[in-house]
Amino acid sequence: MNNFEIRSASDLARLVQSYGFLPLLKNHISGFSVEEHTPPELWFVDGVEGPWEWKGPVIRETGCAYGKFFHGKAGFISMEWFPDFANCRRDGYDFDARYDDGLARYQDKLVYDVLTEHPSLLSREWRKLVGMKKRGEFDSIVTRLQMLGYVTTIDFEYAKDRYGKAYGWGLARYATPEGHFQTSFTSRVYSRSAGRSKEIIYTYLSEMLPQADEKELYWILG
Repeated sequence: MNNFEIRSASDLARLVQSYGFLPLLKNHISGFSVEEHTPPELWFVDGVEGPWEWKGPVIRETGCAYGKFFHGKAGFISMEWFPDFANCRRDGYDFDARYDDGLARYQDKLVYDVLTEHPSLLSREWRKLVGMKKRGEFDSIVTRLQMLGYVTTIDFEYAKDRYGKAYGWGLARYATPEGHFQTSFTSRVYSRSAGRSKEIIYTYLSEMLPQADEKELYWILG
């Protein structure tokens, strides 16, 4: 798939399913991003749909997880791999156990608990319910929860003009993996040790990305 070119949402969905792990933006692993597989004329060009607009359709079509999973940068993870990825990042802890062991902050728990009370929330709804005025602080917590595998983005919703055409960057809709994926996630996330999940993912990535060294592979694993 190294020379595979993304020209549609279906192409992007195919690549997500094929790779299993796929960052949105170019990074230090050559060829391992949506950006590098997308022609420049489709990459953030006014009036032209591209990967940014296709994120929501791809999430819905493939049932994948999407979020800031790669050192605070966004990307896709297929459901084939996401339970093991979350287990690895969580180190085997559900969130309450993490908090009880002093491994999570009170503000993180406050934000997480509000989300668990709803099937899903738009980012602005979520922040309002939490009562957090500083958007930067809220966004940092959400990123941290995504990095730990406790939150995923399940869609993007856009404002529409008077002709019904969507515009703008889109608002992320969030959910917990347990709430959104339900048994397809909960039956697998803690089915083996976190260490074993890490080993399995590392072996897969080393075969898929022969151009990456050990440090770069552990960058994906976090």
